[in-house]
Amino acid sequence: MMTRRLAGFLLFTDIAFLSYWTAMVLDLAGLISLPPSMMYKDYDDPRVIAWNWSFFPIDVLFSVTGISAVHFARRGNPIWRPLAILSLCLTFVAGFMAIAYWTLLAEFDPAWFLPNLALAVWPLFFIGGLVIGAAQDHRPPLRDDRFIPDDTLL
Repeated sequence: MMTRRLAGFLLFTDIAFLSYWTAMVLDLAGLISLPPSMMYKDYDDPRVIAWNWSFFPIDVLFSVTGISAVHFARRGNPIWRPLAILSLCLTFVAGFMAIAYWTLLAEFDPAWFLPNLALAVWPLFFIGGLVIGAAQDHRPPLRDDRFIPDDTLL
């Protein structure tokens, strides 16, 4: 069973990222204009724009798998656990990649660095328990019938 805490973290993160990417798409289409004060350093540099958009697939994938995990958990479908593990791993990777990028540039803007640090840290509190739970769900039987002789007299 998925904990309320895990569901809350997944839904908050996933909805926030889908909202972020919706805003980015609307800005790219010229339907809205995001103020420069809300943007990251060098947001108008084509290389930095490409770097930002390189996160689009992983962010959308972790959001879709996270929301799906919550959906299936609420219905008692065991597929929620592998979806949650996948979502948490992708969330960690996205946050860690962003931290690595800003660290390599020696840029520390708390408005961008700290949220990405949070993305890299909070999944770690849940991944271990989910993996252990998945392993316990697939324990081998207590006895191995291959070692029981066919002859009942023995």
